[in-house]
Amino acid sequence: MRSLRETENQSGGRILRATLWFTLLRLAEDEGESKTIRTSTPELASRMGYSQQTASRHLRELERLGYIKRTITGRGESVVITEKGRRELYSTYIRLRTVLGEEEMKSITLEGEVVSGVGEGAYYVDLEGYREQFKTRLGFEPYPGTLNIQLSESSLLQRKILDSIDSINIKGFEDGKRTYGDVRCFKALIQGIIVGAVVIIARTHYSTSILEIIAPVQLREELQLKDGNTVRVKILIGDTKSPQ
Repeated sequence: MRSLRETENQSGGRILRATLWFTLLRLAEDEGESKTIRTSTPELASRMGYSQQTASRHLRELERLGYIKRTITGRGESVVITEKGRRELYSTYIRLRTVLGEEEMKSITLEGEVVSGVGEGAYYVDLEGYREQFKTRLGFEPYPGTLNIQLSESSLLQRKILDSIDSINIKGFEDGKRTYGDVRCFKALIQGIIVGAVVIIARTHYSTSILEIIAPVQLREELQLKDGNTVRVKILIGDTKSPQ
């Protein structure tokens, strides 16, 4: 039986009802660095032009359909957009690009300034449980360390796309002492010259404004980079196949 809040398109895919989609979009606009949205039904109703009853119903429906997770607090609600919710927003973004006559998105380019890290990247990349998977899934053995760049303000919005698209997934593991989380990877071209990958480590001290990059070479030396230098990273979308 069809959900009253979702319909089916001609290919059998699910499409979120427009009013719910705009509520989801409004929540995403309020998302902060922590990815937790603080809201309340009166506040959401006021911003959306709905009644409180409608705002409350939308939140319940979005949660039931798996687009958000929410926790009731003393001052309202804490909402987190799920991976399914992010994919819904991103798929609409792709459809809009087509409607507006733009080319199919095959890559995004992020830009930022080189910053010094705390050695965390070198530690993770050199772990055997990750290293072998990097070699198999990415096709190269990474230099033991990451190049960290502080994203420019204009790149921060583009960076959010990475949370919503398919990635090359490196599985976490245990070594008898501790558990290491999953790593998401995206093939990338650094400065238009060196093939590498952007890595998003599930457990990291860095905020999403820091982009971590690995490559088969020491990127600082190879590109003669110093802190403060600008770096452009072209990230390939949809290229998640392992090398033959």
